[in-house]
Amino acid sequence: MGPDDDGFAAFVAARGTSLLRVAYLACGDDRDAEDLLQTALERTYRKWDRVRHDNPEPYVRRIIVNTAISRARRRAILRILPTHTPPELPVRETDVDLRHVLMDALRALPPRQRAVVVLRYWEDLGETQTAEILGCSAGTVKSQASKALTKLRSALGAESVEGLIRNVHA
Repeated sequence: MGPDDDGFAAFVAARGTSLLRVAYLACGDDRDAEDLLQTALERTYRKWDRVRHDNPEPYVRRIIVNTAISRARRRAILRILPTHTPPELPVRETDVDLRHVLMDALRALPPRQRAVVVLRYWEDLGETQTAEILGCSAGTVKSQASKALTKLRSALGAESVEGLIRNVHA
């Protein structure tokens, strides 16, 4: 137990649910999301003296996203990913059905593109903030977002995927 354990515990209590949502969106599975968050919080705790003075949330988000991408790459090496077929449900079903369709489409994206979509449109971060979390340039965020949105539009048959994501999230 360190001198600022109360500060870390307060941070986790205040932001844990939001961070778990980011983890879920980054990987698409409840158990994996909990594991991702636990890994990120463990790493953050070890560096708490250094990161607590700034806003630690972007630090934790970056760990979540990078860990999700690394795990997806390792899994891709071990097996061939099945191809995704567009959902047969029309996009304008109930909110619950729409959420499932959207989650399936997000899972079909490559990890980096999924991370960009989650951070830019679900978490509503700017290009600069997203680039900082992912450790890349704003141009990379723009190109990855463009590619991801094109794939989502194709899979969902929707004109405005950005609005759809925000509406499902609300």
